[in-house]
Amino acid sequence: MAKSVQAFIDNRGHLHTSARSAVIGDIAAALGRVGEEGGLTEGVARLILERRKFIEQAFADLDSLDERRPVLIESSEASTVEVLDLEDHRKQR
Repeated sequence: MAKSVQAFIDNRGHLHTSARSAVIGDIAAALGRVGEEGGLTEGVARLILERRKFIEQAFADLDSLDERRPVLIESSEASTVEVLDLEDHRKQR
């Protein structure tokens, strides 16, 4: 007898057995061909999904930095400028 199954369709219309697989398919499609014959695309898509937390934090940092306007510093003041390490800044949060 036939059975009903849960399946997921990615943005290209391909059927997947898990939501994770469908998202990997969508990310792979967004990346296009990576490596010779596109053989690296799925692996890169998996890494992106696995490291999503870190990637999203990097984009959040970038968005935060893009919102700020650069400050012009006179050359005579340059010696008093403090350079911040983003990694240290992130740890302090």
